[in-house]
Amino acid sequence: MAGKNNIHFRILEDIARDLSGDVNFPTCLDAAILVRNTLRDPFANIEQVVQAIGVEPLIASKLLRLANSVSRNPSGERITNLSAAIGRLGFDIVRTTSLAVAMDQMLKSRNLACYEPIARKTWEHSVHVAAIARVLARHLGRVQPDEAMMAGLVHNIGVYYLLYRAAEYPEYRNNEPAMIELLAGWQESIGESLLHTLGVPPAIAEAVRDQKLLRNTHTPCTVADVLHFSIVLAGNDLAWQASPVAGENEADLAMYVDLLTDADEDIADLRAALTA
Repeated sequence: MAGKNNIHFRILEDIARDLSGDVNFPTCLDAAILVRNTLRDPFANIEQVVQAIGVEPLIASKLLRLANSVSRNPSGERITNLSAAIGRLGFDIVRTTSLAVAMDQMLKSRNLACYEPIARKTWEHSVHVAAIARVLARHLGRVQPDEAMMAGLVHNIGVYYLLYRAAEYPEYRNNEPAMIELLAGWQESIGESLLHTLGVPPAIAEAVRDQKLLRNTHTPCTVADVLHFSIVLAGNDLAWQASPVAGENEADLAMYVDLLTDADEDIADLRAALTA
């Protein structure tokens, strides 16, 4: 146990140094940061956002695909112009999608090759949670659906960053127990710090930090509530993720399960748009 603690101390000390200055983001997050910085300008227009997105064609193609998905385009009128797609989706979805592309590209990076099973399973789980969160928020009417979807999509960003950085430390290679311990203990707090750096709304960053906390399932009214329930409903098949806290109101959760059953098509459509 002492050896593993020494490993954690070294990597966490290095990450803390990064978070206090210029964060050592993987290159694939550069485009997401550029889009985020553009969107922080209250006077930014669609043309400026299009220009920022232009540095990463994958973001543009993802936005077009999402704008033409069934949930976003019920009339079936296809969009081929990026400006029109951004106008249909809104800046919040642009920010979310940029992060999604960045995380997906990080997942495919050479640094994560040795952790591919963990990374892939985590990404699939994130997309599932994001889709559930959007459907729940839309049904409940107390939280913006796109904000809830973004929380679901980025709630594991700390996992990707820790996996990416751990590749630099020989001690973690072929040492899955130590890796799982690191993720279980630190991914939420590091994820919160990263999200603050990326400029996401504080409510989302705080929801990521507190995602394991027991919520009042009968009257969910915050992003944190929706994220927590969505994680529970998505199921726990991640080795580093703690099981839901005992005491969840099973009757309330059953109501949401029924809702999701009715919304299967919507969830499948959103997951397909995000993962294609």
